[in-house]
Amino acid sequence: MSQKRSKHRQAVQTTAFERAARQPLMLGLFLPHQQGAWSPSKAPRQTSWDFEYNAKCARKADRLGFDLVFALAQWLGKGGYGGDIKFRENAIDPFITSAGLAPITKNVLLVATVHILYGWHPLHLAKYGAVIDHMSGGRWGLNVVTGYKESEFRMFGLDPIPHDQRYEMAAEFTTIMQRLWSEDEELTFEGRWWRTDGAFVAPKPVNRSVIMVNAGSSPAGIDYATDFSDIIFVTSPSGADPLETCKTLPDHIKQIRQVARAKKRRIKIMINPHIICRDTEKAAWAQHKRILDQRDEIALGNFVAAFQSGDQTSWRGHAKEHWAVGGNVHLVGTPEQIVDWLVKLKGAGCDGVQINFYNFLPDLDFFGKQVMPLLHQAGLRIPAA
Repeated sequence: MSQKRSKHRQAVQTTAFERAARQPLMLGLFLPHQQGAWSPSKAPRQTSWDFEYNAKCARKADRLGFDLVFALAQWLGKGGYGGDIKFRENAIDPFITSAGLAPITKNVLLVATVHILYGWHPLHLAKYGAVIDHMSGGRWGLNVVTGYKESEFRMFGLDPIPHDQRYEMAAEFTTIMQRLWSEDEELTFEGRWWRTDGAFVAPKPVNRSVIMVNAGSSPAGIDYATDFSDIIFVTSPSGADPLETCKTLPDHIKQIRQVARAKKRRIKIMINPHIICRDTEKAAWAQHKRILDQRDEIALGNFVAAFQSGDQTSWRGHAKEHWAVGGNVHLVGTPEQIVDWLVKLKGAGCDGVQINFYNFLPDLDFFGKQVMPLLHQAGLRIPAA
């Protein structure tokens, strides 16, 4: 019985990822795990950070045929980024919640974000990740984050680690983890930063691997991502305006693909748009204006300052008002206009989009009813096998 179940789960895993990879444009949902989600604004919304709300979002995305759901991880002090809304003070952890989502979803890939340098040993994550992958029937993925905020390292009693060294450590960590997932014998490994003697993980992930994700944008980050990742998130070099994004993104994506090809690795590239879609263009821009006009200035200022004070290389082209709305590139308009922008992002080199909304469930429902059919008509989506 267990062998039959194992074979079934392996088929599910292969089907899930291959289905995503076959889509002309992969669809992901950026779950609102944090208080205030992506937008430090006081404009009215129902979006909540709690697990029940996120579970509803994940199940809705699963039913609509999204390929993956995903959430960021963070470590903040009391009050989060502050302001009247205490932006992101409350936040559920994506690694833990991926286990909770496993039995209540059917097809969607569940990608968890983990700061691997904040006290983890590769054996811990290899074991825990394999168990969640087992629980999900082979649908679990890992977004590896090395961290860049000094405040987060200090929370764990650690000294900040230089930028490029973080990726060297991540490579060693990931190598150990992937060997534990794929090899049948006990692993003894003596590395520069980690070692293990006789380590073993069982059960293995369904496919003896999991979907690996990263968002490295520096030379060191791209080198790591193209070595280990199946999906690489990119950010717009020119801010949130989609027209400028489509002009500047192709060269950035070309650089990443060239590095991957030299290593004989096939990757998928995704970007994070914030979508504001309404029946009319006027209504969509009115919602954009509400979000921007009702921004929490204190929370916004602290949010932007936290990112700009680090040594990461992404998000450098974004103005303060871009951060107020949230998301890496802003797509605003009617269903037809949204699809047109998604066609352009596809043309700029993106294999998929990881979407966030302001009022998540109502906006996701509208997207499913009004935009998804047009995506099929435009050839950006094909029926699931």
